[in-house]
Amino acid sequence: MLEADGFCKDVESITPESLAALGARAAIIDLDNTLLPRDRQDIPASVRAWLGGLKDAGFSVCLVSNNWHRRAREVAAELGLPIVAKAVKPLPFAFWRALKLLGVRAQECVVIGDQLFTDVLGARLVGCRVVMVPPRSSHDLPHTLMLRRLESLIMGKSAAERAREESSCG
Repeated sequence: MLEADGFCKDVESITPESLAALGARAAIIDLDNTLLPRDRQDIPASVRAWLGGLKDAGFSVCLVSNNWHRRAREVAAELGLPIVAKAVKPLPFAFWRALKLLGVRAQECVVIGDQLFTDVLGARLVGCRVVMVPPRSSHDLPHTLMLRRLESLIMGKSAAERAREESSCG
């Protein structure tokens, strides 16, 4: 339940081929500290290019975020992606809604996120494969920083260390 299928150094290093190798034709992606550094408004050009590459390869993408602020919807609109905000991950309801929006079964979708107890656990609860990336920033909410320490204890290493040592990216 608490083990990712792979670790990558960032979303941009995840190739469409590596997602296809996991049986995916769609991706559910976390927003804060996965796609963008937390509390940043600007979308890096590298992220835009990566998302364009996924779309060009035929992948459907939906954002799923616990963020309830207007910014989450603005980022999704700017990227032209559907979003399920206020997701309350790891509960499965937002993942089920995203799968319905994407028109795929759980086995056809990979979740990409930076947190073990929200993204990885949520993906596992609905039957999706999952790729974990290190957070894009060390800035985060106090309870998230506490959970990251617990993640490292459970995983034996941080997500960044796992990504360096076990990268499963294409």
